[in-house]
Amino acid sequence: MNPLSAPSDAPTEALAPAAPVPTSIPAAPAKTPRTERLSVRKTYKMFTGGAFVRSESGRSYEVRSRTGEVVAHAPDGSRKDVRDAVRIARAAQNRWAALTAYNRGQILYRVAEVTESRRGELIAEVERAADDCPDPAAEVAAAIDRWVWYAGWCDKYPQVLGGSNPVAGEYFNFTVPEPMGVVGLAAPESSPLLGLVSRLAPALVSGNAVVTLAAQRSPLPAVTLAEILATSDVPAGVVNVLTGQKEVLLRALASHGEVDCLDLTGCAETPDPAASDLAASTPAKPEEPATPPASAEPAASASEEPAMPVTPAAASDLAAEAERLASESVTR
Repeated sequence: MNPLSAPSDAPTEALAPAAPVPTSIPAAPAKTPRTERLSVRKTYKMFTGGAFVRSESGRSYEVRSRTGEVVAHAPDGSRKDVRDAVRIARAAQNRWAALTAYNRGQILYRVAEVTESRRGELIAEVERAADDCPDPAAEVAAAIDRWVWYAGWCDKYPQVLGGSNPVAGEYFNFTVPEPMGVVGLAAPESSPLLGLVSRLAPALVSGNAVVTLAAQRSPLPAVTLAEILATSDVPAGVVNVLTGQKEVLLRALASHGEVDCLDLTGCAETPDPAASDLAASTPAKPEEPATPPASAEPAASASEEPAMPVTPAAASDLAAEAERLASESVTR
């Protein structure tokens, strides 16, 4: 039949009735009951050479919250870990210092951006730290703002600290600030995040490479900060974060001949500027045992506490010992 022709009077076949439309959605079948999912616990490691590694000794120690709950196990670094970190920092320092001031500022600003994106995680870690913090959110916010502050100083400090000096002659004399080289520093126990950033950021501004010791009781914020640095375009080896007992790590760092500068303010429990002079005048305790050789160090079990409690008196003694070792190290 031609579809364009006129309709005929012949009867057409009746169409089948349409299926009824359901007025309600059938209920989903009941789910099969199953056990609750186990969460994946985070493994905290040291950060050296752009990689996250365990301690050379294979030991770890318990990290407890302010309530005494075990929240993680951190690597217990050894003197060999310090030597490896210094060697890596020495190799990376020239590349970092060779970057333009503008480039270093952009990288430090990127650190602030990534830190902002992980702000909630850092607040939780600071809140459950061993030392009481009155406002964890304010401390994390101040740490982010400090990264922004020092990022802006990268291309400004040469004009502030340097300049042209007047001379009586037909020549020019300029003062140009240069990086120290490899800087060793320790995070304070009372401020494991903000205190670390306040010491780490200014060392990076001028092109130094850093070997930093995390807070012994609360190393988790420092390890998370290392994860931020690893994803913020900071060249590998420029920042190295070690965890463990400061009694062992700081002495190895202070006596290393390749370390050009030490920041011992993180060893004192008080931010008093006179703490360094007080620490230098404090004699070491005669009953304090010398650092045993690596072969004689006992293996620490998972239930053992850190061998050295970080108290104000112990921090002052440790700072004095580190200053003595640094003064006796070989000057290149």
